[in-house]
Amino acid sequence: MAQWRSLVFAVAWFWTITPVCAESDVDPTGVWLTEAGDARVRVSQCGSGICGTVVWLKVATDPTTGQPQKDDKNTNPALAHRPIVGINIFNGMKRVANRKWSGRIYNADNGKTYSSDVTLAGPGRLEVRGCVMAILCGGETWTKPIGVAESN
Repeated sequence: MAQWRSLVFAVAWFWTITPVCAESDVDPTGVWLTEAGDARVRVSQCGSGICGTVVWLKVATDPTTGQPQKDDKNTNPALAHRPIVGINIFNGMKRVANRKWSGRIYNADNGKTYSSDVTLAGPGRLEVRGCVMAILCGGETWTKPIGVAESN
């Protein structure tokens, strides 16, 4: 009888924990470090899609002004003076497959926006790809930084 109870407990535990593991396997939320290691982006749920907000820069201060890095490459004059930390770089990023989101991504390095796919490639790996006219594409792998609080 004790063996039967142990088996029932083990099966119940397995069925309880499995959805949690499966869900985290397709959840891109959290803080990600760009491939170059120069920025951290917090990916969060945003309506029916995801947002990607810059939360940290390796070089947070403009060496020429001593002020926070600004979005000075942005062609929209109304946006060119905003700080880069706090910018949502994902636009209209909606789920298109189990581990994939598509939309647009803003690149503050050159002030341009590109068609983009974001794919959860495995534990701690997020593939971010941007394209111009669907033929000129580039991408990088973002990783979950170790020992970094989710608030950073």
